Amino acid sequence: MRRLIPLAAALLASACAVPGSPPVTVAKTAPDLALAGPSVALAPDWWSAIGDPQLDRLVADALAGNPSLDAAAARVRQAEAALARQDAELRPDAALDVNVQGQRLSSNYIIPPPFAGTVRALGTGQAGLNWNLDLFGRQKAAIAGAAAQLQAAEYDRAAARLMLAGAVVQSYVELARAERQAAIAQRTIATRQQSLGLVQVRERNRLASRIDITAAQTLVSQAQLALVQAQGARAIAADALAALAGRGGDYARALQPTRLAADAALPVPATLPADLLARRPDVAAAQARIAAAAAQRQVARRAFYPNINLSALVGLQAIGFGNFVDLSSGIAGGGAAIHLPLFDSGRRSAELRGATAAVDVATAQYNESVVAAARDAADAIARVQAADAARVRQREVVTGLAETNRLNGVRVQSGLSSRLDLVNTDIRLLDAELADANLAIDSLAARAQLATALGGGFELPTPANPSPATGAQDLSR
Repeated sequence: MRRLIPLAAALLASACAVPGSPPVTVAKTAPDLALAGPSVALAPDWWSAIGDPQLDRLVADALAGNPSLDAAAARVRQAEAALARQDAELRPDAALDVNVQGQRLSSNYIIPPPFAGTVRALGTGQAGLNWNLDLFGRQKAAIAGAAAQLQAAEYDRAAARLMLAGAVVQSYVELARAERQAAIAQRTIATRQQSLGLVQVRERNRLASRIDITAAQTLVSQAQLALVQAQGARAIAADALAALAGRGGDYARALQPTRLAADAALPVPATLPADLLARRPDVAAAQARIAAAAAQRQVARRAFYPNINLSALVGLQAIGFGNFVDLSSGIAGGGAAIHLPLFDSGRRSAELRGATAAVDVATAQYNESVVAAARDAADAIARVQAADAARVRQREVVTGLAETNRLNGVRVQSGLSSRLDLVNTDIRLLDAELADANLAIDSLAARAQLATALGGGFELPTPANPSPATGAQDLSR
């Protein structure tokens, strides 16, 4: 017997030995991406800075009625249920079993006379208690993993809300673009028709040819085409807004003309802020999935340790209904069970290697989301700066053409220029105003895109989670 004790100890030690190596992928941090700029303050309702109450209502309707958010909310509830289930596994289980049946007892079995060979009622009723002690933390790790998955689902829902609000703003900006294009197209049509009339007068006075009239008529048709295209673009943008709000065509037709602020008070940082990664819900979700994968790796590691269960029962057991309610028929018991798999042909080792690889996958996906977040913000900043710079120059063009138009008006009144020259200057001014309107919309769209890229006012709950680089490593040991 004494010789068996060292052998048993050796088997126990070998069974508890945990093979494998830690994850190898390292999560990127703000310094890795040169994120060092000052923090940018954004309100959760950042779109209200654009200054259009109708836009505020559209975003509110979309956040309340878009089906994609229903799916995100359902995934949160699903994760909550999974966490509750894992938490329940850590607590004792109690059950009550009652079994009553009639049976003829064998005359040649363990039942003695006078019961042998007779038909009797057999009754058993017992209450049992079972408790997994989780001494080595396997179930606690499973709970941590489920909690991280719940956190990821909540961040996914925040990301879905952010992207939906951004989509509404972008569609509304395109609605405003179409309205401005239509307004300028209507003015252009009137000016082109005026030009056509002047050319027709010149043709009657033999100062212009039929070719000149045809060219002027073509320009009128082009302006009318631009109006039709702008009206179609507005209808498409309105339908997109209705769909984002989960509504139908009547909702789109009820939209009023836009009233966007000329210069929306949306912040534009010169460089990427250092806290960008903490303000993106999609990045936070990817970080939470690292923690979830690391917790599952810990579950796989703890599978190499013993599993200890305590159990107890009390109840009644008797032959015959009358004896079933007698206290002397009482039964009771209790004990402990230890389970330690010694040989499994490498199954647990394979599961641990798979869980380790899952941590690397989650970390790589986190790095992808981090790089994408930095690029989104950098691209949006570049677009804002480019649109603003172009608009400064375009405003100079508009100012110059407006002054030229004024001077031409003076020359017409003095008889030094023809009315047709003034009309042609009007057309060039309208073209410049159209370009300026498009650049203004481009600038606003880029600012809205930047607000989305900066997280739209999202903040991690306090206390903040550990950084993915350290948190995952701690959970994976």
